[in-house]
Amino acid sequence: MENYFTENFEVQAKNSSEEALQRWRKLCWLVKNKKRRFRFTANLSKRFEAEAIRRSNQEKLRVAVLVSKAALQFIQGLSLSSDYIVPQDVKEAGFQICAEELGSIVEGHDVKKLKIHDGVEGIAEKLGTTITKGISTSEIDRRQRVYGVNRFTETPPKGFWFFVWEAVQDTTLMILGICAFVSLLVGIVTEGWPKGAHDGLGIVASILLVVFVTATSDYKQSLQFRDLDKEKKKIVMQVTRNGLRQKLSIYDLLPGDIVHLSIGDQVPADGLFMSGYSLLINESSLTGESEPVNVNASNPFLLSGTKVQNGSCKMLVTTVGMRTQWGKLMATLSEGGDDETPLQVKLNGVATVIGKIGLFFAVVTFSVLVQGLFTRKLEEGTQWIWSGDEAVEMLEFFAIAVTIVVVAVPEGLPLAVTLSLAFAMKKMMNDKALVRHLAACETMGSATTICSDKTGTLTTNHMTVVKTCICGEIKEVSGSEKFGSSIPESVRKILLESIFNNTGGDVVVNEAQKVEILGTPTETALLELGLLLGGDFEEERVKSKIVKVEPFNSTKKRMGVVLELPEGGFRAHCKGASEIALAACDKFLNSNGDVVPLDEASTTHLQDTIEKFASEALRTLCLAYSDIGSEFSESGDIPFQGYTCIAIVGIKDPVRPGVKESVAVCRSAGIVVRMVTGDNLTTAKAIARECGILTDDGLAIEGPEFREKSDAELQQLIPNLQVMARSSPMDKHTLVKQLRTTFQEVVAVTGDGTNDAPALHEADIGLAMGIAGTEVAKESADVIILDDNFSTIVTVGKWGRSVYVNIQKFVQFQLTVNVVALVVNFTSACLTGAPVGRKGNFISNVMWRNITGQSLYQFVVIWYLQTQGKEAFRLDGPDSDLILNTLIFNSFVFCQVFNEISSREMEKVNVFDGILKNYVFVAVLSCTAIFQIIIIEFLGTFASTTPLTWQQWFVSIAFGFLGMPIAAILKMVPVGSS
Repeated sequence: MENYFTENFEVQAKNSSEEALQRWRKLCWLVKNKKRRFRFTANLSKRFEAEAIRRSNQEKLRVAVLVSKAALQFIQGLSLSSDYIVPQDVKEAGFQICAEELGSIVEGHDVKKLKIHDGVEGIAEKLGTTITKGISTSEIDRRQRVYGVNRFTETPPKGFWFFVWEAVQDTTLMILGICAFVSLLVGIVTEGWPKGAHDGLGIVASILLVVFVTATSDYKQSLQFRDLDKEKKKIVMQVTRNGLRQKLSIYDLLPGDIVHLSIGDQVPADGLFMSGYSLLINESSLTGESEPVNVNASNPFLLSGTKVQNGSCKMLVTTVGMRTQWGKLMATLSEGGDDETPLQVKLNGVATVIGKIGLFFAVVTFSVLVQGLFTRKLEEGTQWIWSGDEAVEMLEFFAIAVTIVVVAVPEGLPLAVTLSLAFAMKKMMNDKALVRHLAACETMGSATTICSDKTGTLTTNHMTVVKTCICGEIKEVSGSEKFGSSIPESVRKILLESIFNNTGGDVVVNEAQKVEILGTPTETALLELGLLLGGDFEEERVKSKIVKVEPFNSTKKRMGVVLELPEGGFRAHCKGASEIALAACDKFLNSNGDVVPLDEASTTHLQDTIEKFASEALRTLCLAYSDIGSEFSESGDIPFQGYTCIAIVGIKDPVRPGVKESVAVCRSAGIVVRMVTGDNLTTAKAIARECGILTDDGLAIEGPEFREKSDAELQQLIPNLQVMARSSPMDKHTLVKQLRTTFQEVVAVTGDGTNDAPALHEADIGLAMGIAGTEVAKESADVIILDDNFSTIVTVGKWGRSVYVNIQKFVQFQLTVNVVALVVNFTSACLTGAPVGRKGNFISNVMWRNITGQSLYQFVVIWYLQTQGKEAFRLDGPDSDLILNTLIFNSFVFCQVFNEISSREMEKVNVFDGILKNYVFVAVLSCTAIFQIIIIEFLGTFASTTPLTWQQWFVSIAFGFLGMPIAAILKMVPVGSS
């Protein structure tokens, strides 16, 4: 059986093959309600449609690029005329170009049309926007009316009655509905109204109860998923609007907006490149083409949904929403759904196998009952004469068989997984963790290793420059004038030039007319230092022309920029990891501000300074420059040698409160925490010790050294590895791969940058940072940590384990109910012709022990009552069978009530710990008991029950209660590993 489940119902938590997804679906043919059972599984046909759209886009873009190149060659030197006529409604709105024309230019890469409209500047003018100020908020309504909104068509939310209709489509409920109709018809004809309608109306009431309870549960679940989907789609961009740089949701963007894009951003709408540096765009999400595209003034077309792989730019938004190819693709993709989780698939397998067993028992039961009726009629010689009562009896036999299928098929098992995961996702959302893929909830509970970033995850990400080494002198940074005045003017000038030009940040005036610094925490810290030194960002930027920018990336660990100086010539500025940038320097600025050669003593002094800053847990950066003469080509690389060291800065990034305690919790739970950072080894070790990650017997290593190790050496090294410094994204990827494949660990990895995407994809659970993370990292992740806090990761792990244990508890309870109900209904139907009861490798040894023990006990109770009940309770007279059946039914229900309490803990004997704090659990138990009393005492006519004496009530409850000590004894029986 275990091999059967492994071969047929085994899928991966991430990136399962299409074959595996198709295989288990084909095996689940015995399903009572397909729409409900498979609601939260992937719609593979919609995925095929999305893939077809991607292939179509790829071919369209390939043709468009070829045509645009040919057009570009053809139109050189030609005067072009346009036959484009502006639609009247567009003119009346105050614009000179319509949405369809804009779409055809960008989507078709139409260079000819772009030139006819006077290029990007001409398009901006026709859209009524300016490159420096963007659009005005006063025109938003007009723009939306003409150009639409930046949203794609989504499936409208389903109302409550949709779920009622879906619940009604349960095959067994339909059959029972037919049985109810026939029972009503025959009952009224034979016994009259209202007595003859009691049985039929009882069935109808039961069907309606099941339908409305099911629909209510499903509707609430859909609301939870809808809220989570909204959170997933919250993407904010930097936009210039009303002359101010501000953050806006991508759904608020309109044609004419000026969007600022940087590495890792997703292009939020179709648009045109206005200005920028080294821009590489990855279009694979739209076209499937993995080769990045260079976007610049000669190829200015930017398509919605593509990703910025390198560089930065300003983009003019031209087309939004469903007018873009991405909008059409997303409308299809949104219907494709997430892959089903491993637990969902396994429990679908369990439900299918039990359903087949139940179907077999139902057929046998129906055959036995029919055979008994025919045998009786043969003995009476009336086999050719059938009365209405006998027809009703045949119908009852069929209803009994259907009832056995109803109680046998645990349709709720797969849905219980989804319900539990949805609940956990909602709770995790409250705890600042956004789950993007359902399977991550399960997998996180099995995590054995967490590979965590340092900056922003273990630390606060609120950075400030606290120490500098300028002109060879170490200085504490303070707000006093003394700090700036002690620096020679020539050095101050070159330092400000470096800080304000070689940056990915910006200094702007916000809506409150206050100075605001935008950018990463590192950039913000340096820009604050520049302002502290009395610098003016705008003034410094206009002094020189930026010719080329090489943005910071985690492989080179540096950023570079080339300026064209007002007096002529070019100057390169570099900043980055201290030892890397310092290695490119052969000169430095002395105490007088003069450029002097970097001799051995000066080099040692600067290296000791870096080590000193790092040992104080400071992040160190080196700033340097180089005059590179007048021969520099924009197409060439920025040289990385012959630099002059300007300064070394030490940036303080305090450890987050509670991190040390969270690391200790992980260790006690058997989870190893490793720090993987791009920082200096000494800084990394200092922070790791402060967090409790690096222990006395732990190993700290640098990425370059790790890279050189052979597989055999890695097998010896990795078990003790606790810190990896100066790591590249591929180092992180290699470590994750080794942990997963060689050491069979379940690995969770944090990441925030574009280059972290491979490691996030490779890991069992990818955790992206919500604040510092790029859109590329978030898209590759399974969970987004909204507050970038390591303690939140630990919370996710706790919820993951809780989900797994809760589902085990539910499966234990559900299968006990199903097994007992199936056996009892089968035996009682074959013995008495009337069923009793009601409807109600992941299966571990512990769970199997509990299920079999409880099932056996409950079966013994029911069997005893069926065979010895009349004698034990001295039942005789015409109502003795009805009283006995009521007693059996009541005992069965209270066995389940107390079994629910026993199922609160899988292995612990004390199941009452914290029970009163779980209000939902207490409410469900109370309602079950109250409804049972009402059914027995007041609804006997409809439920075929009769009121019981207090002694009979006591015995029923006692039988249920006795299951608890038996369950406690079973938990003490040792079993093998689960």
